[in-house]
Amino acid sequence: MICPNCEYEYVEGIEVCPDCNEKLISNEEFEGNLLNPKDWIIVYTCSEEYEAEMLKTNLESADIEALVWSQKDRNFPASGDLSIIKLFVKKKDAEEATAIINDINNKKIDFEEETEE
Repeated sequence: MICPNCEYEYVEGIEVCPDCNEKLISNEEFEGNLLNPKDWIIVYTCSEEYEAEMLKTNLESADIEALVWSQKDRNFPASGDLSIIKLFVKKKDAEEATAIINDINNKKIDFEEETEE
């Protein structure tokens, strides 16, 4: 049995993690829920974390699981923005996620054009 929260393994018979009080699950169930990099694809890249997080929130509201991966190095002081932020979704959701992201970005362009007039 494994705790899905802290990932400690316990002997059979223990039902609840003594460290975090989470209900334990079987090893097979735990391994079936692990993230596999082959199942995910990059659907968007940007240089601002807030932009990726906002898109992630929109995708999750459409029941599309999304992950944000930041390659920002906060220890390296430099002028300009040298970071790359990647937004991942499962391959099966890539087409729908891309359509949602394109729709959001097109609306952003329309809004910017309206404010310029």
